Amino acid sequence: MKKRLHLLLLIPLVGAPLLQGCAPAAVTATTTVVSTVMADRRTTGAIIEDEAIEIKARLALADQKKLNKRVHINFNSFNTWVLVSGEALTEEDRQAVIKLVKNVEKVTQVYDEITIAAPSSLLSRSADSVVSAKIKAKLIAERDLSSLHIKVITENGVTFLMGLVSREEGEIATEIARRTGGVQKVVKLFEYRESLRGNKGANP
Repeated sequence: MKKRLHLLLLIPLVGAPLLQGCAPAAVTATTTVVSTVMADRRTTGAIIEDEAIEIKARLALADQKKLNKRVHINFNSFNTWVLVSGEALTEEDRQAVIKLVKNVEKVTQVYDEITIAAPSSLLSRSADSVVSAKIKAKLIAERDLSSLHIKVITENGVTFLMGLVSREEGEIATEIARRTGGVQKVVKLFEYRESLRGNKGANP
């Protein structure tokens, strides 16, 4: 019941900006959102919260203009766990970014995967995006796994897997990622379904 209620609240938020354009486009987009939300293992409230956390983190960093120019940072939230990846020029910059994220409302866990280095090139970021896309395609093709349950992020050849999965699903996804060209290392940041009452943690 709670998920349906949140879903009803979410539809106007997604559909409203589209109403100014083509009606069929609005219907299609809303239908896609509904299908995705209903298939996601997170509550609708958690899905909305994750989006809000990522936006708030990006805005907080953007407000720190000098810091923002010295770093390249990605924020990815899944079930209020936040992966912070990218590059910072100094240890002080890295700590400043992590402090910003920890101060974002509703964040329950922060995984610091920031490398002390100059911001990566556009070419490197494009290569990482291609790697993530290949992994996602393989997850979609895997009969015993739903790609909607797993978030894939690649940074400098290191692939991070986030999601709400069983241990078997986690191992299948990890093996798929490891066998994908361009992946140098896989880091598991899964929340396991059979231990949701507090047994959370990263699994390298």
